[in-house]
Amino acid sequence: MGEWIPLTTPAGPVQGWLARPQRAPLGAVVVIQEIFGVNAHIHAVADRFAASGFTALAPAVFDPLRPGVELGYDEAGIARGRELAAELGFDQAVAIVSAAAHWLREAGHRVGATGFCWGGTVAMLANTRLALPSVTYYGGRSVPFLHEQARAPMLFHFGERDPLIPPEDVDKHRRHHPEAVVYVYPAGHGFNCDMRRDYAADSAALAWERSIDFLTEHLR
Repeated sequence: MGEWIPLTTPAGPVQGWLARPQRAPLGAVVVIQEIFGVNAHIHAVADRFAASGFTALAPAVFDPLRPGVELGYDEAGIARGRELAAELGFDQAVAIVSAAAHWLREAGHRVGATGFCWGGTVAMLANTRLALPSVTYYGGRSVPFLHEQARAPMLFHFGERDPLIPPEDVDKHRRHHPEAVVYVYPAGHGFNCDMRRDYAADSAALAWERSIDFLTEHLR
């Protein structure tokens, strides 16, 4: 079970959901939210990382705009989340992730990042701009940033039936980042989240196993 901790960031004060393993950690992971905030799903992801042996910290990146955002996976939640993501911008989001990574490093951890949807793009930018090993789940807004060079190991998960990320965009990831690992699953968008319509249990389980193996290897 996790707890909220305060973080000081260039964008302003932010709360972070911190989950610790019960044994010596394998490393630490900054868990980057979807546009829906640090909601029950992101809490569960962080707690699951802790159960797998990692210290996990999920910063509530919308806090500088509106503290405590937790949106539903409905049309109203999507609309509001998109507004907040556009207002915050990727540069501010990366700055918040940087502050979270610094907090984890100060605690003695090697740090990676993982993110989902909008947060998946932020995770990729945490790699290219902050040199964090990164795991991106269905980062639908990454194409404009694919020219940025990887500075650490990089892993991407995509769903082959994702209407937001067509096959040609997946191929662009492969072309621009031949050093990265790219997996495609028989699933739609958001397949890791059991609160979403496109949840695909088998694909989510395989992607999780691959993510844990990747982070274990690169955060030793």
